Amino acid sequence: MQELLEKLASLREYLDIPGKTRRLNELDRELSDPELWNNAGRARQVTQEAGSLRRIVEDYTSLQSDASGLSEMLEIASEEEQEMLAEEQASLQTRVDDLYRETLFTMKHSDTPAIVRVKGGAGGTEAQDWAGMLARMYMRWAERRGYKVDILDEQPGDQAGYQSIEFIIRGEKAFGMMAPEHGVHRLVRVSPFDANNRRQTSFASVDVVPEVPEEEIDIHIPDSDLRRDVFRSQGAGGQGVNTTDSAVRLTHLPTGIAVASQQTRSQIKNHEIALQILKQRLYDIEMRKREEEEAKARGEQKKIEWGSQIRSYVLDKQYIKDHRTGVMKHNPDDVLDGDLDDLMWAGLEWMAGKRAADDAGDDE
Repeated sequence: MQELLEKLASLREYLDIPGKTRRLNELDRELSDPELWNNAGRARQVTQEAGSLRRIVEDYTSLQSDASGLSEMLEIASEEEQEMLAEEQASLQTRVDDLYRETLFTMKHSDTPAIVRVKGGAGGTEAQDWAGMLARMYMRWAERRGYKVDILDEQPGDQAGYQSIEFIIRGEKAFGMMAPEHGVHRLVRVSPFDANNRRQTSFASVDVVPEVPEEEIDIHIPDSDLRRDVFRSQGAGGQGVNTTDSAVRLTHLPTGIAVASQQTRSQIKNHEIALQILKQRLYDIEMRKREEEEAKARGEQKKIEWGSQIRSYVLDKQYIKDHRTGVMKHNPDDVLDGDLDDLMWAGLEWMAGKRAADDAGDDE
């Protein structure tokens, strides 16, 4: 019990409960001002921030009260009574662990939807099939959590999978949970496309950015910086297939970033969606540049975490290894079916500096 109380005290400091309480009081005063509701964007921002802070403060306060009460009961309880209280103590430990996880969301906009792009690397059909497997993995993970997935654009592979696919995952802390997945994923397996059953290595990149509220993005893109192409939807077909050239691809000429939307039957609406996603990506690039510059100014050595190989999926040897955290999973079929939470939580610990990087390669 003493260890649990010490962890709670540590969480109070790490979560800055006094600071969050003061900020929540400020937001509550703003929420009580009728003038706030004349500005829908600001009202939404204040409501979301207040809700997030209130949940943390109230969870901590409730935990502290329950833990103090249980500690007092244990001090005077008989041995038999202490055994009866063991289940309550275990429940408290679970609640403390859940609150600890709140400290792992160190990235900005962790509460927002996640814009995810999966792209096959060099290697033709093998890499495209791998991109399809990864996209399905994330969609199954989202489904398990009750999240909503909207596909923005998909470029099917020649024989299987995708050349690239982009989608938005909407749900509580969607970007926060998906952030550790950003990077290059490596697959090793006996190829189902090789008549000689040779072992193949494939790569696919996963790009994850937050869907930042529009009012926070102050980016103007001149028309001269954009190339606009329209094309026919390339989805799997069926009753709802798009049979008109309504899909839109926008290419930002200065950076070469291309974004497409074939989400709706309206060319105008798809243009608006593609433009908004493009602004999100440009905003994300600018924010990362600023973070790197600030870190250099403070003399910090930033981790090389974006764009590097983060995880290997070695299917013929039945294991998955995360190269940052060292976490090994020996149930690859379950992971590829969306059982990702353990890998994600470990990745969040690593991003928050609470887990040492694992420099060793895999066991190949």
